[in-house]
Amino acid sequence: MSSDVTEITQLVLHERQGRDRGWWDQERSCFAEDSHVHVSWFEGSGEDFVAGSQKMSGRGEAVVHRLSPPVVHVRGDRGLVELPALIEMRTVIDGVEADLAAAARLYYRVVRRDGRWLVLDLEGVYAHDTLTPTLPGTQLAIAPGDLAPLRPSYRFLAYVLSRRGYTIDPDFLGDDRPEEVARFYQDAHAWLNDG
Repeated sequence: MSSDVTEITQLVLHERQGRDRGWWDQERSCFAEDSHVHVSWFEGSGEDFVAGSQKMSGRGEAVVHRLSPPVVHVRGDRGLVELPALIEMRTVIDGVEADLAAAARLYYRVVRRDGRWLVLDLEGVYAHDTLTPTLPGTQLAIAPGDLAPLRPSYRFLAYVLSRRGYTIDPDFLGDDRPEEVARFYQDAHAWLNDG
């Protein structure tokens, strides 16, 4: 059991490291062929997620993840991982440099196939975020009306990414909708225990 926890922990950390460092082959190798990813700006296969991440990076949109220790549950050839993350991005809003920080929990469903653990599903649950000017004395001029329709769990992340041309799911999992998050947890643990 402890060796499985170690292998799964390294799997999800390698996936995030590959994403943040632009080591696309490393990230790609973490996903099962039939994998699924659903994060704020993307839904599709693991393969397509890596390609989309590579394209995002190529546009100069550097996003990094400050990670906390993962919690791993294992049952047979299935595992469930919660990986707390702070998503960080330096951006420019109408000429003002700013830091975006979005707190989230990344949930991985992992499976063991041919003796190797792989990511089957990756989904984010968003908690809250901030957008702060990096230079003292500067201010962001964002109209309250531009933010009003955005959900508090990922308001600034949605604002910044949508300005950059990404489509953000308005019904994504977030702590501002605790009943949906509770159902997500129940489904994830049911999947784990059904294995």
